[in-house]
Amino acid sequence: MNNIVIQGILFDEKSSFQKGPALAPPLIRKALHSGSANYFTEDGTHIDFSEITDAGDFSISEYFGIEKITARQLQTHNKVFTLGGDHSITFPILRALQKKHPIIDVLHIDAHADLYAEFEGDPYSHACPFARIMEHKLAVRLVQVGIRTLNTHQREQIETYEVEVHEMKTLDISSIQPFSNPVYISLDMDAFDPAYAPGVSHHEPGGLSSRQVLDLIQGITTEVIGADIVEYNPSRDFQDMTAYLAAKMMKEILGKM
Repeated sequence: MNNIVIQGILFDEKSSFQKGPALAPPLIRKALHSGSANYFTEDGTHIDFSEITDAGDFSISEYFGIEKITARQLQTHNKVFTLGGDHSITFPILRALQKKHPIIDVLHIDAHADLYAEFEGDPYSHACPFARIMEHKLAVRLVQVGIRTLNTHQREQIETYEVEVHEMKTLDISSIQPFSNPVYISLDMDAFDPAYAPGVSHHEPGGLSSRQVLDLIQGITTEVIGADIVEYNPSRDFQDMTAYLAAKMMKEILGKM
């Protein structure tokens, strides 16, 4: 039995500004397998895709169908890597993952905290998944890195759920305490400065560099049991820059897994 399964979730119905992330999974795969780079991570780990199951892409007709699809993958695999899709997909994925891994920490890399109690009347909006995750106690520790859009409500939510937030304006990656539990990584491509990742719906200047995110991922010392890459919007990309960046991050995260 292969330990890791890859799934693509073709879903952006919970996007609040622009549609497009539903188109992303096959384009990230295309960049990953394009031949422009090899399958080695920076630390020399070889990603042998013959030993990883790729379950393909799934069209979603009902939001919590994402949980059912993920649970089905986890019946025969221990770890799941998901290509999204908008950020709303993370909540149902973690609902499924908790049944196999009940104690996890979450590393959330993003420009936005995604902690709204509800957004535009929808509690499952892509602006809300981490409020749902903390409400349902799906994470022991939630660490958010790259945040630079907090409003009063979200700061209140941070206090309510005791979220550890590392804002861009004062970012010191070395100050992040090591994780002690297995880790799930959720990487929103708008965490990067738009100079690195123009292919996102929400351009938020002042973001992370690709090197900073690589350092963050490579610095994890505990087991990585799952991950997602979300919010790549191909309709906004320039010469596939964001697709190749997502593919690079996918390779490095798979190396950790």
